[in-house]
Amino acid sequence: MPTTLLETSVQRTLIAWTERFARPEWRGATVEGWLFEGAAARRGAEERLRAAGVNARFRSTYKPLLHFFLEDADRDALAAVTVRHPVHPLALPGRFAMEAYPLAALLPGVALAFVAGAADLHYEVALTFKDGSRRAERVFAPNREHPGCTGTMHLSPTGWLRVRRADAVAAEIDAQQDTAYEILFARMLQAVRGHQWPASEPFFERLEVHVDLHGIEEPLPVGHECVSTHEALHEDIYFSLLELFQERSGRPPGDRRLQPGQIVPDVRASGAAPRLRVTLTEFGAVSPSAVAAPGPQPALEALDAAPTAQRVALELEAIAGQRFGATSRQGREVAGVYHRGRGAAVFVSGGQHANETSGIVGALRAAHVLRRQDANFAVLPLENPDGYALQSELGARHPRHMLHAARYSALGDDIEYRDQPPLYEREARQRALALSGAQLHVNLHGYPAHEWTRPLSGYLPQGYETWTIPRGFFLILRHHAGWQAQAQALMEQVSAAIAAVPGLAKYNASQLALFERHAGQVPCEVLHGTACVLSQVDRPGAPVTLITEFPDETIHGDAFRFAHTVQMETALAAVRIWQGLARP
Repeated sequence: MPTTLLETSVQRTLIAWTERFARPEWRGATVEGWLFEGAAARRGAEERLRAAGVNARFRSTYKPLLHFFLEDADRDALAAVTVRHPVHPLALPGRFAMEAYPLAALLPGVALAFVAGAADLHYEVALTFKDGSRRAERVFAPNREHPGCTGTMHLSPTGWLRVRRADAVAAEIDAQQDTAYEILFARMLQAVRGHQWPASEPFFERLEVHVDLHGIEEPLPVGHECVSTHEALHEDIYFSLLELFQERSGRPPGDRRLQPGQIVPDVRASGAAPRLRVTLTEFGAVSPSAVAAPGPQPALEALDAAPTAQRVALELEAIAGQRFGATSRQGREVAGVYHRGRGAAVFVSGGQHANETSGIVGALRAAHVLRRQDANFAVLPLENPDGYALQSELGARHPRHMLHAARYSALGDDIEYRDQPPLYEREARQRALALSGAQLHVNLHGYPAHEWTRPLSGYLPQGYETWTIPRGFFLILRHHAGWQAQAQALMEQVSAAIAAVPGLAKYNASQLALFERHAGQVPCEVLHGTACVLSQVDRPGAPVTLITEFPDETIHGDAFRFAHTVQMETALAAVRIWQGLARP
């Protein structure tokens, strides 16, 4: 039976403010408010207060500069914009320029410059229009200083009220306000922190955090960008709970071996009173994956969305070779095939992080080509089937969300970093390397296709600050001591080979340019139009690992087909090039 840690609701902040200032004593007042609400709801509240004789303006505290340009500026009339952004000691120097993303893409043909300012939490905006006129604006960015889960001080977006009565010179209220968005998050953390957990990991099987909440869900005409306070809350819940349990276990921040259990935030848009439920549940029985797929199936190359686990199993059955695998924590099969062919062996895998779905299709497509070539390879297309089941569950309700809760295993850890028994899924990778003897592992990954934020924990995702804005398809080369020459050659030659993939060079150039407008120079080398990172590691696995990173989380349709085509082409290029680099 589920155990409920907390079930609570709060009044919607916009309703509370509207009811408060609609009272007769506030007639003639000017009310400015900042909160986590969409434009339509804010305009409606303004109208209701206007009917009560109150001049009201409600703004978004989430990405306030972006919303200024979306709601208050005539973008088509602009010729140039200079933004002097805040620089605060509790935030990275470029945080507020990154928070304005993707403003540069919304101002095509406009000369946009970001200039570092002071700690004052206002953007100073100089607007120059095509008719030669100029205007200056100050855009407030309400933030509060507060300790995070582990005590680190953060500067985070927050609610704010600024109220001046009729005929008054100074504001009667000018202060931070806790909004429903923030209150529910704080109550969730308090409930989890105060529970009596077991002494050792894992602390639970499944911890569910269900939130029904108003907010912003606004697609932008820029790639796959969508301003979503619901998605942002999912991210804040998930990673904050990881941080909380890391601290409880005495692990260092970011330790991917942490096994708290499966954390499942489910944040849904709702017009009703904001509601939170935190429950502990046990894993249910898992039905064996049926190989037979119902009805006609599109070809792999035509897939416009992540395939079912049954489709993955079906495709794997069509590849001749020696079967290997393992069993996941929840009892699912982790299946792979070793095809003993010609040449130096290579191991190709996908789905280590199960919300990164293009690599799963890319690995299968590459395996079919390699089989026809009689290459020597092992393939493990879906390394994390428990996470993939959660991706399917949450993705059905939130297809535009990146869903990092599905990234890790049912134990809550990153499978690659698991180093203590029971190994569960980790055994499949070890068997692939043992069977094939591969010196190269091509590990197909993805990352968010749109901005990744944690607004209640300092805005930028801690430990992943450089990942918050997409920067195109890129490569990570990791190698053991003594293998640097092979890794460097592989990186150079693969990046040159994939430059010929139709559309990739233009795609990368566009994303890198937008990244640099908001975040500065990309923090790695760019070879043949693809960002590349090379490092030496001392970890188990093949001597050389090529990790691909395509911004694939949340994409569908033609974008998804492009993503898994790039993944396939990169894997095939790596196998081909490795034949001249492998050691005897």
